[in-house]
Amino acid sequence: MESFSSASLSNLNDADKAELQKFLANEQQRSTIQAETHKLTQTCWKKCVTGNIKNSKLDSSEETCLANCVERFLDLNSLTMKHLNNMRSFTEQLKGDAAIE
Repeated sequence: MESFSSASLSNLNDADKAELQKFLANEQQRSTIQAETHKLTQTCWKKCVTGNIKNSKLDSSEETCLANCVERFLDLNSLTMKHLNNMRSFTEQLKGDAAIE
């Protein structure tokens, strides 16, 4: 794999730099999602699958527990995103109000 130095990055035009930054941001976001998914899997598994797995299927209580665990995680994640979006909107509104004055 070819390595990039600061010198080779400085040879990029503005559009390529913007595209590279967008790509890196997307890769970082994907990495974060994968880490959160792994964390969720570990947390819910430890909470819900407490015994030995006797066959290729989980028992009904384990399935229910895992489904509820994931649903709670998704609910919390959704609420967190809404809260962060509200905070961002409020901050942008304050900046807009300050610019008017």
